[in-house]
Amino acid sequence: MSKKGQSSLSVDDTLKIIACREQRKKLDALEMELATAGQEGFVSNYVIETNGTYSKKKPLVVIGIFTKFGSQNNRDAIRRAWMGSGTALKKTEDRKGIIIRFVIGRSANRGDNLNRDIDHESRQNNDFLILDDHVEANEELPKKSKLFFAHAANKWAANFYAKVNDDVYVNIDALGATLATHLDKPRVYIGCMKSGKVFSEPNHKWHEPEWWKFGDKKTYFRYASGEMYVISQALAKFISINKSILRTYAHADVSAGSWFIGLDVKHVDEDKFCCSSGLAGRERFAQ
Repeated sequence: MSKKGQSSLSVDDTLKIIACREQRKKLDALEMELATAGQEGFVSNYVIETNGTYSKKKPLVVIGIFTKFGSQNNRDAIRRAWMGSGTALKKTEDRKGIIIRFVIGRSANRGDNLNRDIDHESRQNNDFLILDDHVEANEELPKKSKLFFAHAANKWAANFYAKVNDDVYVNIDALGATLATHLDKPRVYIGCMKSGKVFSEPNHKWHEPEWWKFGDKKTYFRYASGEMYVISQALAKFISINKSILRTYAHADVSAGSWFIGLDVKHVDEDKFCCSSGLAGRERFAQ
């Protein structure tokens, strides 16, 4: 019996109140962790499930830095400037959920010095994703993009996958903060969107053999500039599953854009992905 003017609580109600208080404590702890992680440039390493338990968060993004033979100076500059190496690189993975790898294929002559040099550099730094089934060549860049997303999606279950050139300097904290705002979008394609010119002349450097397929035969559809763009996990898995039948064109970035043109995809034109400097060593997220 309750005293006059006071309501009684059932056992079930009492248990619900206790459960709510425990949940509130967990949420408060999570908010504190998020605030701390935010100062480090990104988000919490853990998420709270609907049943109140914690689980390790999957990586935010896998960044593939496209590089080639003879570009070790670029790679070393990136390691010093923003990527880090050794324990610093591992800390970026563990604390910020950002995995960074140089992406390269093989030379046409297997076992030559080019391949051996890359293998040696890879053993020293442990920061390569080597595509053994890809031959490095400028005309094969569209296929390299396909293989990177397919391999990365199979190796890491991340929220996003980013393609970056090895002359782009990235502020990974700013990148992480931007990507965190798109976690609610299951199929998203983020980049500096443009519509480049189609060159039909056979002798032109950027000749497009399939020029007749593109509307007025003068401009491509909208796609993200190839220096840097990001796709969500669902799109990376789509590429992995369908890589054998996805068409490629003269340009790697145009090819990537074509894979999503018929899908229910959110295209995000992000100014921060556009060139902020015309100088050597172009920058992204420099602010």
